[in-house]
Amino acid sequence: MSLDRHRIRQAFSRAATAYEQTAVLQQQVGDLLLERLHLLKSEPARVLDVGAGTGRLTGLLKKRFPQAEVIALDLAIGMLRQAKRHAGWWRPFRRVAGDAQALPFADASMDLVISNLCLQWCGDLKAALHEFRRVLKPGGWLLFSSFGPDTLKELRSAWRAADSAAHVHVFLDMHDVGDAVLAQGFVDPMFDVERYTLSYADARAAMRELKTIGAGNALAERKRGLTGKQAFARMLAAYETLRRDGRLPLSYEVIFGQAQAPAAGAP
Repeated sequence: MSLDRHRIRQAFSRAATAYEQTAVLQQQVGDLLLERLHLLKSEPARVLDVGAGTGRLTGLLKKRFPQAEVIALDLAIGMLRQAKRHAGWWRPFRRVAGDAQALPFADASMDLVISNLCLQWCGDLKAALHEFRRVLKPGGWLLFSSFGPDTLKELRSAWRAADSAAHVHVFLDMHDVGDAVLAQGFVDPMFDVERYTLSYADARAAMRELKTIGAGNALAERKRGLTGKQAFARMLAAYETLRRDGRLPLSYEVIFGQAQAPAAGAP
């Protein structure tokens, strides 16, 4: 999957100031990731939050592990500027601008890597998971979430009725993610899926919310320029056929994954 990294960086930087007020589902998924920290048998010394966004989850990690060095990494500078609000002087954490596919950290330097809804924005899943594996110490944990292929399926279907262009982002399949995790040498992986459905008054409200949180179409092969009025009208008409109880549904499929870096000397 080829993604426009420059567009992703710009979109999330622009969305940073309004992100937390709108991204309620993203926060809920992050909270569910935190609940899985019971897996850790001891408190980590170094924690890396990849795709930290506005730093809400990073701040909660610092609260959970006050003695640990906690690092927020994000591709978008605008998000990291907002993250300063969650890094108070009494509970600071580092903010680092960087790419999940090329982490600026030494080998075996982290006890925990956590990533909430970031992997779907990595065009090279193998590279991102390789980096997660590289920076983890032997026995270190990886916890992550990612959107699955049924995410935004109603909007994708409506656009297909309008024209043949790629208007909606393509999301990762759980089996592909699982295979990629195993291929990087992680052990004892576990995956599960949760499904959510949000509802909106109309299609424009749904698309406006996606734009507000920076979650637009970042496919490199996306259609450039404005969509024609007729195609847009066809999309709206197709979406309207899905209306139930006066609202339009929009689905989200969330993949949760956890795995451990192998012990030192393991194959």
